[in-house]
Amino acid sequence: MTKHRLLRGVLLAGTGSLLVLMAGCGPGLPLTGAAAISPVPVQQARIWFYRDQNPNEPMASPYIRVDGAIAAVSVPGGASYRDVAAGRHQISVESYVNDGNQTKLVDVPPGAQIYARVVPLDNYEEGGGEFGGGYHRNSFYLWLYPREVAWPAIARSAFYGSGGMLTAAVPAR
Repeated sequence: MTKHRLLRGVLLAGTGSLLVLMAGCGPGLPLTGAAAISPVPVQQARIWFYRDQNPNEPMASPYIRVDGAIAAVSVPGGASYRDVAAGRHQISVESYVNDGNQTKLVDVPPGAQIYARVVPLDNYEEGGGEFGGGYHRNSFYLWLYPREVAWPAIARSAFYGSGGMLTAAVPAR
């Protein structure tokens, strides 16, 4: 085998691995569209959280809160949900910048579903890079979308279940 063919084989294998990672489907994590999802419990509502996979955006995993309590961890290319009592709830995403776009008040009737997308706000706060050792602060927004817009993105995301990664491992802070 020539060096050229060997190099091409290595590059193709690496590209295939990168595409699998970019799809947001790591080992053991099904796509949300293929997962068996239970119906919304009686007298409750469901809040979905999702985030697109984009290698050019921050890869940080901020906490998502419902009424101040940690409900999930936002993972690039991932989706999760939290079932809550019907009524008014405050949902928010952890962010370095807090300009009001990190928090939403939602009213959810029994059986309803809300779709909240976590959106990284890149390059909002950074500096100190002229002589090395620069810094970058991760900032995020929380946007609400109707089902017809949100569900196609959620369906192709890795499914982290009810409560996001909290059932797995919460990243060290």
